[in-house]
Amino acid sequence: MLSSMSNGPCRIDGFLNSEDCLATVEAIRSLGIRIDIVDEEGNDPERPTSLVVHGGNMRYTAPEHDIDCGNSGTTMRLLAGILAAQPFESRLTGDASLTRRPMSRIMNPLKEMGASLEASGDNECAPLIIRGGNLHPIRFELPVASAQVKSAVLLAGLFTEGKTTVVEPVITRDHTEKMLEFFQVNPRRNGNEISIYGGQKLESRDILVPGDISSAAFWIVAAAAQSGSDLMIKNVGLNATRTGILDVLVRMGAQIQDHLAETGNGEPIGNVSVKGRGLKATTIGGSEIPNVIDELPILAVAGALAEGTTIIKDAQELRVKETDRIAAVATNLRSMGVTVRDFHDGMEIEGGAKLKGARLGSYGDHRIAMAFAIAGLFADGETVIEGAECIDTSYPGFSNHLAQILG
Repeated sequence: MLSSMSNGPCRIDGFLNSEDCLATVEAIRSLGIRIDIVDEEGNDPERPTSLVVHGGNMRYTAPEHDIDCGNSGTTMRLLAGILAAQPFESRLTGDASLTRRPMSRIMNPLKEMGASLEASGDNECAPLIIRGGNLHPIRFELPVASAQVKSAVLLAGLFTEGKTTVVEPVITRDHTEKMLEFFQVNPRRNGNEISIYGGQKLESRDILVPGDISSAAFWIVAAAAQSGSDLMIKNVGLNATRTGILDVLVRMGAQIQDHLAETGNGEPIGNVSVKGRGLKATTIGGSEIPNVIDELPILAVAGALAEGTTIIKDAQELRVKETDRIAAVATNLRSMGVTVRDFHDGMEIEGGAKLKGARLGSYGDHRIAMAFAIAGLFADGETVIEGAECIDTSYPGFSNHLAQILG
């Protein structure tokens, strides 16, 4: 998205060819932006890892059809910020899961900035119709900590004349701010406030994408929970707003070290080493939740494998992810013989009991499917994950890597 806003061609290496990211490519193409697959040996046109995006210098053309965001809430919410400033109508839709996720949290600030947005689904859900136009800057206090909403407002703010400010209840993931700085835009942070001035131009840059720690989290938990294991994950992003998973696991007794190798594109990149020695229970909640929100399903599995009672709280956001992740995790853990008490914003997990193999649902949610594939490594008997094809949403190579571990 940021490359498409820039003033020239940007090469992206390390592109994650997941269904979410491929949906984003097609969404940007539908807005008149040329995106080329780099013609190099081993770069599969169906699953490319290197692209060149020819930036349109903040200008787009009206799409001829609906823009399909697939399963990606990030695509829909961030793209809404860009489209809110465009002088045409667009309609964002997605799969059955995405069209059940609430969009009012981005609609409200974008309407306040002067755009017209309408959610044509039930309960203010997609499809999302956007009639863009001239926007004005605002100061917006996030009612719920959300990097997606923050990013949507900041991107819209680039098209205004003046200063747009977002106030966060707690500091959330800052990839957008770091990437904007890399593109020579100057967001300004003051405590929990982040501001951006409109009219700035994004200078085209080449980008190296680090490995995703949310994907690495599944292997990190698997190694940490298995005494005697030894794992090194290389070239992973170590952004401080994303490494909460490591802090939680260290608190649970894991022996983990991260080694910063370089900083590229404004993002710290390095290696993570894990030596397994078993886990003990902990409480996960409060201000750390926004920065481990995607890792909570696999952390719940870690809680089931740990000695003692693990508590996850203040995580009501899990109720409105790709599925109700609190209900999905609790149901699957119970099927594996774990005692779980779930409540509106989390759950209490009694760890230490031997897991038993079971037939489990993915609920069409990639993180649920992967978390319980890892749980199956520790279970007596066979574990079957139904609907595991949803894993391709974020991690198309997961099954191959799992097979390598099983050896």
